[in-house]
Amino acid sequence: MSLITAENVSKTYISGEITIDALKGLNFTIEPASFISFVGPSGSGKTTLLNLIGCLDAPTSGTLKVSDADVSLLGRKSAADFRGKNIGFIFQDFNLLPVLTVYENVEYPLLMVQDTPAEERRSRVLSLLDSVGMVGQKDKYPDQISGGQKQRVAVARALVTKPKLVLADEPTANLDHKTAYMVINIMKKMKDESGTTFIFSTHDQKVVGEAETIFTLEDGELAGKRTQGGNGHA
Repeated sequence: MSLITAENVSKTYISGEITIDALKGLNFTIEPASFISFVGPSGSGKTTLLNLIGCLDAPTSGTLKVSDADVSLLGRKSAADFRGKNIGFIFQDFNLLPVLTVYENVEYPLLMVQDTPAEERRSRVLSLLDSVGMVGQKDKYPDQISGGQKQRVAVARALVTKPKLVLADEPTANLDHKTAYMVINIMKKMKDESGTTFIFSTHDQKVVGEAETIFTLEDGELAGKRTQGGNGHA
């Protein structure tokens, strides 16, 4: 059973008298426990597609199923509930809350989205912080840690709800070479251990090189798909 199925998915934006076809009739499937990259030039539709898969927006036409749910039919509240239970997000600029500690940033989705008992929250948060090598920094605030450390915290936060799917928009763009590979390898390890699917929108060849499947978008259309093994940095 595929985790994601897109059938003739299109997205059109209307700005005044201008119509923009951001995505045009996309068809693809993505399997569980995959490591996927969507690549293409700026304006090709990568971020728009991630927003559709993440239930942040809805297709103009076509059918998009994520984990058996037709997300194109979800209302705003239903979409928010679905995101909270099934999808984690990792952003280029980390999006950590500056007034919360590292521990509190990772715990936050469990308080906001899932009514998780206190002891289980603590166990999950500490386990993930340990997995990403940040348990020793748990009481620091985001402005007290490096960019690479922030992204490791963001990975832990994305995974704390045990999502089936994590969407990552340019997650290594602000990281140096060594730190980028560290973060990529943490995510690959999580995929292997928990069966989580990771989907990246990226220009970064380090991420592309580690992807199992690469979809190329050009002018809102799916221009190609290729499958590869990782390049050995894991």
